[in-house]
Amino acid sequence: MNDAAEQPVISVKGLTKRYGKRTVVDHFSLDVMRGQIYGFLGPNGSGKTTTIRMLCGLLVPDEGEGTCLGHDIRTESWAIKQRVGYMTQRFSFYEDLTIAENLDFVARLYSLPDRRKKVTGALERLGLADRKNQLAGSLSGGWKQRLALAACILHEPDLLLLDEPTAGVDPKARRAFWDEIHELAAGGMTVLVSTHYMDEAERCHRIAYLAYGKLMADGTVEEVVKGAGLSTWHVSGPPRRIATLAHDLAGKEGVEMVAPFGATLHVSGSDGGKLDAAVAAYKDEAGLEWSRSEPSLEDAFIHLMDQSQDNFAPEKRG
Repeated sequence: MNDAAEQPVISVKGLTKRYGKRTVVDHFSLDVMRGQIYGFLGPNGSGKTTTIRMLCGLLVPDEGEGTCLGHDIRTESWAIKQRVGYMTQRFSFYEDLTIAENLDFVARLYSLPDRRKKVTGALERLGLADRKNQLAGSLSGGWKQRLALAACILHEPDLLLLDEPTAGVDPKARRAFWDEIHELAAGGMTVLVSTHYMDEAERCHRIAYLAYGKLMADGTVEEVVKGAGLSTWHVSGPPRRIATLAHDLAGKEGVEMVAPFGATLHVSGSDGGKLDAAVAAYKDEAGLEWSRSEPSLEDAFIHLMDQSQDNFAPEKRG
C-alpha cells in the first residue's frame, strides 16, 4: 500500500536548460521527499538557482520531465506556484512601507481569507510583532530576512524555496533562521535551499552538489563526504611554518588539496598510499603535529570543484 506521505514531493528526470550554446543544467535528476530540507551547493554559475526554478515550474526546461507537488512541471506550473513560497537573494519588498503593511500587501496578492489574522500570526511567529510599524527600509539584514521569510510562508505553502537566504546576515540571526526552517520542515513543509555556507549545508537533511550544470554528488552530508573518496591528514604547528609547509606540499604526487584552517593544514588526496608517501618526509619534523582525520564537507566541496569543468570557460581551439 502506497502512502501519499511516502511519495516524492518532487521527482524529476533529465532536466536540461540551455542559454545559447551553453548548457546551464545538464540532465539533472532528483527525488525530494515531504518534510526534507534539501541543500544545493556549488560554485557561482553552477546552475543552482536555475535548477531550483525548474524543479518547481518557475522555469520551463529544454529537456526532461517531472512532477512537483503532484503537478507536471511543464504543463501545470500555475498550480505549483500557488503552493510555493520563494525567498530570493535580494530583499524585494517595499522599503517605504512598514513590516505590517508589506505583509498585508502580500496577503492581498494571494487573496487570503482572514488576512489580518494571518498577518498577525506571521508577525508573532517570526518575532516581528514589536517592530510591525517599523519601515522595512530601516531594518538590518537579519530583520529583513525575517520579514522576507514571514511573507514567504504567509499563504502556508507546501514547498519553500530559499536562494542563498542568509548572505550578509550575522551568525546569531542565521542560527535563528535555521531553527525556524527546521520547525517548518517538522510540520511537513519541504524546503529547497541554495547556500555557500558549509555549516548551513550540514543542517540540511540531504544535499546536492552541482558544478557547472552537472550533478556531482547527492545524499546526506556523510554520504557525500564518504563518496568524495578522500584521505586526509591534519597538521598543526607554528603559523609561519604551516604557511611554508603548504607551499612545500602543494603539487607533490598524491597531494590533491592543501587547505589552511588557522594554524592547521588539511592535506588531502584520493590515493591514501601516495598521500602518506608525500607527507612522510615531514612527519618527524619538530614542532609539527600530524593526525589522520576524516575529511570535512568543505574538503569534499573543494575536491569536487577541482574535478569539474567550467562550462563558461573559453573553448579551446584545435
